[in-house]
Amino acid sequence: MPEDGALPPHALEGSGQRPLGFYLHVPYCATRCGYCDFNTYTASELRGSGGALASRDNYADTVAEEIRRARKALGDDPRPVETVFVGGGTPTLLPAADLGRMLAAIRDEFGLAPGAEVTTEANPESVDPRYLAELREAGFNRVSFGMQSARQHVLKILDRTHTPGRPEACVAEARAAGFDHVNLDLIYGTPGESDDDWRASLDAVIGAGPDHVSAYALIVEEGTQLARRIRRGEVPMTDDDVHADRYLIAEEALSAAGFHWYEVSNWATTEAGRCRHNELYWRGADWWGAGPGAHSHVGGVRWWNVKHPGAYAQALSEGRSPGAGREILAAEDRRVERILLELRLVEGCPLALLKPAGLRAAEKALADGLLEAGPYADGRAVLTLRGRLLADAVVRDLVD
Repeated sequence: MPEDGALPPHALEGSGQRPLGFYLHVPYCATRCGYCDFNTYTASELRGSGGALASRDNYADTVAEEIRRARKALGDDPRPVETVFVGGGTPTLLPAADLGRMLAAIRDEFGLAPGAEVTTEANPESVDPRYLAELREAGFNRVSFGMQSARQHVLKILDRTHTPGRPEACVAEARAAGFDHVNLDLIYGTPGESDDDWRASLDAVIGAGPDHVSAYALIVEEGTQLARRIRRGEVPMTDDDVHADRYLIAEEALSAAGFHWYEVSNWATTEAGRCRHNELYWRGADWWGAGPGAHSHVGGVRWWNVKHPGAYAQALSEGRSPGAGREILAAEDRRVERILLELRLVEGCPLALLKPAGLRAAEKALADGLLEAGPYADGRAVLTLRGRLLADAVVRDLVD
């Protein structure tokens, strides 16, 4: 990664045909959830590590500096930013004014496109009506709450600190603050969760009235507290069949409530309710990721920042790019990634992306009921409901 963060000239070729988004990573958490392996840090983990440079107090200014560096790296690229997504960690541990200042830096350096989608993640216990009103006034128009479950014993296994009912209240508070779009995140397959627990969570989500729901199977990552608990036999591992059953329960309940899947793990009530920022990822568009450990992609060039907040701030304070490394994707890499990501979408991926072996695999998947017949006849591979359950296997066959 060049110290000045300069991009190769080809990265911006044809950029006018691609949307540009920003991801802003906030790496701070009040406590660490047992299943989480994201690049996050609690106060105790940062104490004595990075000193003032790792502090939350000046974090917004540090991110704003990277945004200014992004403006230099992208040169005279005229594109306004179409999506902004603030994730973490827990972004709402920062004052709402700090999130607003980071957004203002993007607006000042690049401008926001008309109707730009501006999202922040939030933990239910970290916001209140006044905080949400301040976010809305700062320009945020979408908020995503980490609900995970409506059952206390499931939340306890996940080390979530909010109480059941609080996420649903947050939806009402966000609506009252003027948010156009609200998402609730769910996790299924937690050890000790029953089908009835999962149905209760879905009922609570539907009753809360968001226009978007994300539901992810629990993945037990090595090195996490939950992985250690499972290895010690303290809690059971959930198997793939249970995950599949829970997914089918979610699809049935959400569809009956007026939600439509548009990506394997995401449902929205309307097209406008889709998360446009995530669609930008899935379609291989351009985004700049600012913050420790954030990843970026522009025109086939992908890079990632140093992970520790202190090292990140140190690089920027010394006038260096915080990038830790980068890769330039070959044409074959980009073809494979398009299949991997676009096949997960309701529109599917073009069959023209497939090589002969992949086309043969697609024909077999069609015969096996894993791909929809209508779109296939129109030149696209679109997963059926059964295909969504086996999406990873279908993708592996199609990329050959």
